[in-house]
Amino acid sequence: MRETPVVIDGPVGQLEALYLDNDQPRGLALICHPNPVQGGTMLNKVVSTLQRTARDAGLITLRFNYRGVGASAGSHDMGSGEVDDALAAALWLRARHPELPLTLFGFSFGGFVAASLGGRLEAQGETVARLFMVAPAVMRLGDQDPLPQHCALTLIQPETDEVIDPQCVYDWSDALERPHELLKVAECGHFFHGKLTDLKDLILPRLSN
Repeated sequence: MRETPVVIDGPVGQLEALYLDNDQPRGLALICHPNPVQGGTMLNKVVSTLQRTARDAGLITLRFNYRGVGASAGSHDMGSGEVDDALAAALWLRARHPELPLTLFGFSFGGFVAASLGGRLEAQGETVARLFMVAPAVMRLGDQDPLPQHCALTLIQPETDEVIDPQCVYDWSDALERPHELLKVAECGHFFHGKLTDLKDLILPRLSN
């Protein structure tokens, strides 16, 4: 099963994406990539690991480049613009498979995007089944970015993250009043060098149950 390149109509022009269908899908997965200003793209190895994990759990997958990344039109917004792009991608996926549960994944800056997207989708009456925030840029989430309240939420934080301060994520988790789980990955940096298998092992059973 190979991903197919697709073009999605985004808010400021086309969005470059990779789509993987499934004959007997158990759900949908949308994966949001890390900080575009620091070289983040949909081909990031953590994003690729998330895509393969979702695939192995029987989900249809979609990953995409935000505006200004790769062949996606526009320029970086580093905020609500990328969430707008993610919303366009989610609605593209939902239009094709209206009956399937949707899981959102976000890595680093993408964690902010996926969380904000989940809140927006719920506000529009869409159901989100699960949200995985991996080494998430929680400091970007403000009152204008309400989290989804009705999905299962999993935070995965490397304990030796050199990009996102782990304590910042732990404190954010402690202050979060809605149910969620926080999984800490020992001796692991931001990009999960040598720990991508551990990441998959944490996520796969949560997608399969």
